[in-house]
Amino acid sequence: MKTRRSQPAAITGSALLLVVLFGGVGVAILAAAMSWTAGTASLTRRNLDYQEAVYAAEAATEKVLAEMITDYNRQGVSVVQAKLPTYRLRIPLPEEHPIWARFQFGDPLQGGDLLVEQATPWTMTALQSQYRGLSGYAATFRVRAAARNTARDPAVAAAVQQEVQFALVPIFQFAIFYNLDLEINPGAAMTIGGRVHGNRDIYCNPNSGVTLRFLNDVTAAGTVYLHKHPDDPVARGLGTTIFQARSDSGVMTLNVPLGMSNDPLSVRALIEPAPPGELLSSELARARFFNTADLRVVLRDTGVEIRGGSLTTAAGVSLPWTAVTNFISTNATFTDQREAKTVRAVQIDVGKLATWASATTNPIRAALGRPISSLYVADLRSAPSGVLPAVRLVNGATLPANGLTVATPNPLYVQGHYNAPDGYRGTTNTVFTKPAALIADAITILSGNWNDANSSKSISYRPASDTTVNAAFMAGIVPTRPGAYSGGVENFPRFLENWSGRTVTYNGSMIVLFPSQMATNRWPGTGSVYNAPNRNWHFDLNFLDPNKLPPLCPSVRAVIRGRWQTLAAAP
Repeated sequence: MKTRRSQPAAITGSALLLVVLFGGVGVAILAAAMSWTAGTASLTRRNLDYQEAVYAAEAATEKVLAEMITDYNRQGVSVVQAKLPTYRLRIPLPEEHPIWARFQFGDPLQGGDLLVEQATPWTMTALQSQYRGLSGYAATFRVRAAARNTARDPAVAAAVQQEVQFALVPIFQFAIFYNLDLEINPGAAMTIGGRVHGNRDIYCNPNSGVTLRFLNDVTAAGTVYLHKHPDDPVARGLGTTIFQARSDSGVMTLNVPLGMSNDPLSVRALIEPAPPGELLSSELARARFFNTADLRVVLRDTGVEIRGGSLTTAAGVSLPWTAVTNFISTNATFTDQREAKTVRAVQIDVGKLATWASATTNPIRAALGRPISSLYVADLRSAPSGVLPAVRLVNGATLPANGLTVATPNPLYVQGHYNAPDGYRGTTNTVFTKPAALIADAITILSGNWNDANSSKSISYRPASDTTVNAAFMAGIVPTRPGAYSGGVENFPRFLENWSGRTVTYNGSMIVLFPSQMATNRWPGTGSVYNAPNRNWHFDLNFLDPNKLPPLCPSVRAVIRGRWQTLAAAP
């Protein structure tokens, strides 16, 4: 018979105690874990609620900034400043999205509406961010908003503050600026210093074996392409394009302040005479060279107008034709073989103009209180078929003391060295040049060897000589179209001579805002109208100094995003 041994009571009691003890520890651990999980979930939920409030506050600032930026680009800073009280009311609305019904918006620091203010005065200053290295007349505006999520208990609040810099950037600070498609397709190595910007697309297609190098930022409101324009018929292979700095597509367009659309045909109004009755207070009137030039010379079938620009202190001064015949003539004619027309040129002797511009007996200089530094010339006389009214500058190696900007709605020809002191021709040294700009329907460089009598003869009768031109160029082009190449940046200045083995030294800035309306024949290629020069072309670094910009330098509007930060907001 088997017998069972019983456990002592003390051992049984100890085991039970251990079970209870470990069970209690387990329950405590489980409770702690559940509490930690609940706390973590609460913190996570709170953090998500806070981030949602941050996004809502940011949305409020972005709504304000979107309207401010649109107003600035279309109408200018005066409208922005006038609308500051209106912007403060531009909170996100439930009609825009139901989620906004959950939030209350306001100023986290002062209460009430959103904060929208001008944070710095307008001044010439170094620009920020993507426009580093440039200067502009700029001011910073600040937008601050708090968003309180009332659907949460307790409510969760967050605040965001953003700054934006509105700037007017002198356009000649760009080495190249196009308001049309920009094409750079050189047949020889080309290095471009200075910033490059296109308000449309940029096409880079150097010839096979050729290197195109950009030393500074390249930006396009459209796309920067490493191939030719789809309508360009020229077969050139594909060379190498090197960007040593940033190359950005899809950036904001940079517009000239005109109070209207900046499409290329509209922007041409800059160089056109003002129509009768135009208000001088309008933004377009204030931008026209016709109104802002120190001296205005306009030839019409009914007579000649010689006076100070309408928006200058010399506006009331009117001169007879005999006052300017020392340096202006109207009897120069020659053939432009690209246009297949006879040019009827209003010819200006720049050296003699420089002497007259500084004479204390000159009534316009007296009214201005300084030497004349800008000239607007327009030949609006009727012209028979086959005749091209134009302006030609000669004897321009030395400019007036304060520099010279010449603007015309006609094609412009510059003959011989221009703004090029002895000893510095053929070089990039512009220390002793004057601030200068040439603005026209189209610009053609004629060498010092040009002879009007040979202009209609074959290219062998038109040999060029080395020529230096130091000035910003703003002019039109004949854009690429199916079967016809524009000529690209490399042929933006036009030529009419055999430049083989000769060099054009150019220090300046190349700006294309509109298509040519008078000199409209397509780029002819080389061989009969001209042979290409050696191009010793450089951006004039003087233009990065606001004190050395050409007289009447236009500006473009830029918007530069600044500091973004979150702020504490009352719950």
